Amino acid sequence: MRIGTPKEIFENEARVAMTPDSARQLQKLGYECVIEAGAGAKARFSDEDYKAAGVEVVKTAAALYKTADIVAKVRPPEEIELKRLRKGQTLISFFYPGQNTELLEAANKKGAHVIAMDMVPRISRAQKMDALSSMANIAGYRAVMEAGNNFGRFFTGQVTAAGKVPPAKVLVVGAGVAGLAAIGAATSLGAQVYAFDVRPEVAEQIESMGAEFVFLEFEEDAKDGAETGGYAAPSSPEFREAQLAKFRELAPEMDIVITTALIPGRDAPKLWTADMVALQKAGSVVVDLAAERGGNCDLTVPDEKIVSENGVTIVGYTDFPSRMAAQSSTLYSTNIRHMMTDLTPEKDGVVNHNMEDDVIRGATASFEGDITFPPPPPKVKAIAAQKPKEAVKELTAEEKKAAEAAAFRTETRNQVTLLAVGGALILGVGLVAPASFMQHFIVFVLAVFVGFQVIWGVAHSLHTPLMAVTNAISSIIILGALMQIGSGSFLVILLAALSVFMAGINIFGGFMVTRRMLAMFQKS
Repeated sequence: MRIGTPKEIFENEARVAMTPDSARQLQKLGYECVIEAGAGAKARFSDEDYKAAGVEVVKTAAALYKTADIVAKVRPPEEIELKRLRKGQTLISFFYPGQNTELLEAANKKGAHVIAMDMVPRISRAQKMDALSSMANIAGYRAVMEAGNNFGRFFTGQVTAAGKVPPAKVLVVGAGVAGLAAIGAATSLGAQVYAFDVRPEVAEQIESMGAEFVFLEFEEDAKDGAETGGYAAPSSPEFREAQLAKFRELAPEMDIVITTALIPGRDAPKLWTADMVALQKAGSVVVDLAAERGGNCDLTVPDEKIVSENGVTIVGYTDFPSRMAAQSSTLYSTNIRHMMTDLTPEKDGVVNHNMEDDVIRGATASFEGDITFPPPPPKVKAIAAQKPKEAVKELTAEEKKAAEAAAFRTETRNQVTLLAVGGALILGVGLVAPASFMQHFIVFVLAVFVGFQVIWGVAHSLHTPLMAVTNAISSIIILGALMQIGSGSFLVILLAALSVFMAGINIFGGFMVTRRMLAMFQKS
């Protein structure tokens, strides 16, 4: 069978659904690859690159649709592309069947099989085909770049001879794939990043990336990520009011706001209102990644960048992934290739459209003359439900002092107990053991105590995980051996010397390994 990719005709769309590398992988599955001339030009893939990869280049889209059994593209088909579809032909693209019902019906009347890449279920096995996440990752990163392009200051704080520069404060609303990508990009540039999400289980992910989770003191029964497919669920009116009040509180302090909130099958919720924009400082930037679905900001104009009356720049571009066309095309074509791998289990170049497969069934919107959207819920839950992280209450100065005093009393009590037990043990041994044994026993006890104190006084960051305890043991051996090395017995002296030599190798070797590990993390 032949799989073909036409040139995208949507305005300003620079991505392409097949790259030379993905074409090579598709050929290993047994497919012949076809592409329209110039389809990859905007993504910097020339026709010569495709020819070198064994791809047939045809001059027109009409010729491609006529020869291809499977058509892979990026955007949903336009009217002229729908007319070119034929019965039994498979179309793989972003389709958004929930918003494009008429388009889906038209494709179904043509007898085409429609696989919507935006409908791939969010289960572990399907991550390699999750094109929405691939594009959202790029959009989040690009949003920070666009914000920096319109922001008149550094992201990172600096102390220079000319004065101190404070770090930019960035608020990311929504901690999905795009939001986490934006957090990662902003923190890597040195910004002070805050992030909000209605799902409390993502707080740990936000904090692990160096951002501060904006906690909203409002209790609401919310569906967990497993029930919502990893997306946020609609919130109650009371929660929304509390949420907006929190944003109004943050607005005057934020230099950059990146909104990413989307709910499947719905228009984007309005989270950054006009009065919040009015509260922001002149020169601030709002980047609305939900602009294509109406925008999270009241003032967003899709596909445009505007400046508010108080000097806040609002970026409403809808083509963030397309602005990084080479990278986006590489990731998207890889998602397509993985989908084709599942559709071709025998690697014989023949599609096996298995509607019993969770992933294939979930992504299929039209098959054999029937509209199969919406799909049934997958047999496997999207993500494992996580317990929400409890908010940590900030202690007052008096509470901290009381806690420290209580900890000191507990530690003192434990030490006294240990000393009492140890003293009783030594006394008991001294009453029954001979004097010669007690001499060696005292050396052993002192070696254990001093060795423990010596090694545990070293910062744990200077130990490798496997060397910390063995270094302590080795120090005990060395201390005991040094105290016995002056004994009159030749055998004791020999054994003590060997103990010092072997334990020394272990200790110095451990620190050498640690030094080499630390050097791996140092900047060159």
